[in-house]
Parts: sequence; C-alpha cells; structure tokens
Amino acid sequence: MIETRDVIRAERYAVSAGHELATRAGMEILENGGNAVDAGVAAGMALGVLHCDLVNFAGVAPIMIRMAEMGETITIDGLGHWPKLASVEFFEKEFGGAIPQGILRTVVPAAPAAWITALRKFGTMTFKDVAKYALSYARDGFPAYPVFARFIADNENAYRRSPATEQIYLPGGRPPAVGDVFVQSDLGKTIQYMIDCSEAAGGDRDTGLQAAYDAFYKGDIAKTITDYHIAHGGFMRMEDMNEYQPRFEKPISVMYKGAELLACGAWCQGISLAQAFRMLDGIDTVGLQHNSADYIHYLSAVFDLVFADRDEYVADPAFVDVPVAEMLNDDYLAARRALIDPNRAFREMPPAGDPWNGLGMLGEVAAHGKRSDAGNNDPHDTDPRNPGDLKDTSSADTTYVSVIDAAGNMFSATPSDTSADTEVVPGTGLCPSSRGSQSRGEASSINALAPGKRPRLTPNPAIALKDGKPLLTFGTPGGDVQIQAMIQVFINTFGFGMDIQKAVEAPRFATYNFPSSFAPHAYHPGLVMLEESISGDAAETLSVRGRNVERWADGTWKAGGVLAVKREEDGTLTAGADPRRAGFAAGV
Repeated sequence: MIETRDVIRAERYAVSAGHELATRAGMEILENGGNAVDAGVAAGMALGVLHCDLVNFAGVAPIMIRMAEMGETITIDGLGHWPKLASVEFFEKEFGGAIPQGILRTVVPAAPAAWITALRKFGTMTFKDVAKYALSYARDGFPAYPVFARFIADNENAYRRSPATEQIYLPGGRPPAVGDVFVQSDLGKTIQYMIDCSEAAGGDRDTGLQAAYDAFYKGDIAKTITDYHIAHGGFMRMEDMNEYQPRFEKPISVMYKGAELLACGAWCQGISLAQAFRMLDGIDTVGLQHNSADYIHYLSAVFDLVFADRDEYVADPAFVDVPVAEMLNDDYLAARRALIDPNRAFREMPPAGDPWNGLGMLGEVAAHGKRSDAGNNDPHDTDPRNPGDLKDTSSADTTYVSVIDAAGNMFSATPSDTSADTEVVPGTGLCPSSRGSQSRGEASSINALAPGKRPRLTPNPAIALKDGKPLLTFGTPGGDVQIQAMIQVFINTFGFGMDIQKAVEAPRFATYNFPSSFAPHAYHPGLVMLEESISGDAAETLSVRGRNVERWADGTWKAGGVLAVKREEDGTLTAGADPRRAGFAAGV
C-alpha cells in the first residue's frame, strides 16, 4: 500500500519540498519575514546538500516565479550549456556517438547562478541568510534516509569512479546506512567560501550577492573545477565559467478546463507539459473514470504523441527553430488527437506530427527538410527492437520545491543532477552538472551537442492560475515520468476532486513508449508501467489493446515524487508531499 498522510492546511503560507529539512528551512525564512523567493532559494540550495545523490549544488535549477505585485510569471532557465571545447565530432570519433559517464558530459554548472539571480532580483535577504541551511547540513551532516541510502547502495560501483567521489559517498568504504550521519565537509567549505566572499564585499545586499556569484564563477571554485578538467581531459575552462549567465525565458501559457497553466519553454520539456494539457482539454478525462483502462489508454496515448513531437522538434531554441506556437495550435492538436484509436494502443512511438502544416502525422519529408524515420507507417505497428533497460541511473535524479507566501507570491523550482554518473572535483564536494547526458553525440540529431548549446532538460517546474490568481505550484522528479505524474496529480485534484495530498498519493502509471531523454536513450516499445493498486481488469484490457503492461510496486520512487501547494477557493492554502520519495509539506 502507498503511505498516506494528512493534507497540510495553512492560512498564510506553505512550503512543499523534497526533504523535511529543506521545507523547515523555507518555513523559517518565511517566519523571519522573507518572501516566497527567499524561502524557495533557501530550500533549493539545501536540497543540493540533502539530495546530493540526486541533486547537485552545482547542477541545474530551472525556476518559475510569479510576484503578486508584478502580475506576470518569469522563468530562469538554471541550465548550463556545453563548454566551448566540446564538439559532437569528438564524441562521434572517440565514442561512436555515445556520451559516456564521467566529466566529459559536464556542462557549465548553473544552479548557483540561478539561485543567486532569483534572490537578487526578487528576494529580500542576503546570501548568508538563505545559504546558512545548506552550509549547516553539509558541515554538520544529516541522517541518511531510506531513498538516499538505497540509491547510493544500488550505485555503489559508480561511486567508486574516483577517490574523491568514493571518499564522500562511501564513507568508511561502504554505502551509508539509514540513520548514519552523512557529512560533506568539502561542500561545506565551498558554501562557506561563498558566504565569506559575500560578507567581505561590504556595501549593500546586491554587492554581497554579486560577490557570492563571482566567488563561484570567477574565483577559486571556478579555478579548481577547470584545473581538474584540464588535468583529466575535460572540456571546462575558466572562460566558460566566467561568461556564464542564466537566462530569463518567457513561460508558455495554455488553458486547461478553465485554468491557466504556465510552463517553461522548449529548452526543456515544459513545451511537452503544455502540449499534453492542451490535447487533454479535448478529452472528457473525468468521464473516463479514474485509473480505468480507458483513462490510462487515452492519457498514455496523448503522452506518446507528445513525446514523439518532443523527439522530433524540441531542442535548445537558441540553436533550433522549435515550432512552439504551431505545436500548441488547437487544429493541429485535434489532428494529433484523432490518431488515438479507442480500441488499439500505440505499440511503438507514433510518428511525429507536422505542426507547420497542421497535419496529424509527419509525411515522407518533414517541413524543415529532415527525412522522417517514421514515414507513413501505421502508428500502431510493432517494433522489433530490444526494449533496453529501465534502470538508467540518471532517470532517478531531481527534486522539487514549491512555495506560496502570504502575499500570493509563487515559487516553483526543480533542481537536479545526480552524482552517480560523474565525479566529485576534489576539494570542492561538487559534481558539476552532468546534464550533458540529455544531449546526443550524433550530428544527425536535433539534440546534438554543440559549444554554447543547452541540453534538452527534463526538469520543468510549473505554476497554475485561476482568473489571474494563484492556484497551484507543482512539480516532481522522475525524468520522462515528470509531465505524466504532474498531469495525473492535476486531474486528480481539479477533475476528480481529491485534496492535494490524496491527489499525489493516488496510484500512478507511466508510458515508456519512446527513447529515454537520458543516455544511452533506452527505448521500450509499447511499455506502460502500472502501480499495483491499479486494477487487474484495467491491466488486462490494456494488454488486449496492445500494450506491454508491467507492474511497479505501490509507492515506487520511479512513479515520481510530486510536491505541490494549492490555493483553495476561500483563499487558504493546502499542501501535499508525495510519500514515494522524501518529500515534506508544511504551512501556517
């Protein structure tokens, strides 16, 4: 059975984050007069310590912020790009197009810049005010918890990749046991150095924040990272670190059954979240009945269609012409939706559509001149390929933090980057962002890596509004499962009327009928995973319709770990935290 909890109810503000100590940090900030951004940044940086198996202090941190007085939502990409020395030709020549684990998949670390930029523009507190929690959890440690201990144990061999990595993650030569105090002394020194630089700068808050930023990207931390890359064949250089700036990106806005959904842009799978919501807006999901065979069939088919478009069209918009408006066009989405056969599942990833011409299926030649592998194949045909392995290390990574404060300010962020597929830079406690795993090492791919190009990111925080007022901040870890879990939770609460805690606890499913976003991009034709509590009748019907049905145990971390804060009609707040991972919600 899935663990059950009581929904959190609050009058003033609420926080839901991936670990209790991060939530407590955010709550303390709010209690001390900080706003949602101060609280979200404090919790987010803390998660880089508390979830250092799945999130890195020097990883990625896409952020969405809506300040009540501004009346608009902004996003900070929090996503690094490939160093100037990286090239797809190198990976084709040396690795046959693969992007191997280790420092060669490192992109510029973006999370510190994203947190500081958010704090500088929208927060009220100093760097020390919000970083002290991360410092404490690194320097003094925290008790290892079940998901953390299990992940490190499952990836023990990966953590022996380098002496510095082994020393931190396998203290005493073994994985930490539940309850062991896990200390990251070097990471504590790195955070302390940033605090010291900010405090020594003098002047106003802005000066201190800039000093903390420079300490990471222009000072000793940057030099230590780049010296390590130079000595070990990596690509990162001081120029890459010195010049990095996070980007303010315009969010995507779509309507779903009367609510406005705000998602990140096509530099991540936020476009896929928006596309799926719009396609589902034309389906009576509630009438299909919760977790029935029809419900799972239609939602999975929509996800398959969306992921096919993602595979064909979505990459860094600074390098690729992504047809965002065309992909969200109602007529185009209706044409895509018409491909769904109510009695027959997609047994392989369906062909992409042709958004430029509003056609539901891509023809022999795509509108942008690239030949489609799908051609005019029946989208329900089977595929003979080996389904690969569902145990991609990186698919486990990521966490989330959600805040709504008393003024109605909203903060939504999805920090990420595992430590198991790369290595620690000695003396820093950092595993600089290994997000290059989401690029491709073949020049023929739309997501082929290039200097300055961002990998297509899976983390995608979201915000929902109703009549221009806060409705929901929500997100989840889970790689390609993220948008699937987020949409199921949204429909659970706003369609089926569940409170937000029951909505995140309800049994979930996920399709894997597409190439994984993570190297080595495993593909599982026709596969749908169902948690055990979903009925056997539903599973049998899905099998008859052509799905390859497999089971997850109830409460598996593989189904995501959705966290959310919801504003109720009376103006009060409720918050939920998924028991599938270490999430925790609180409010007053």
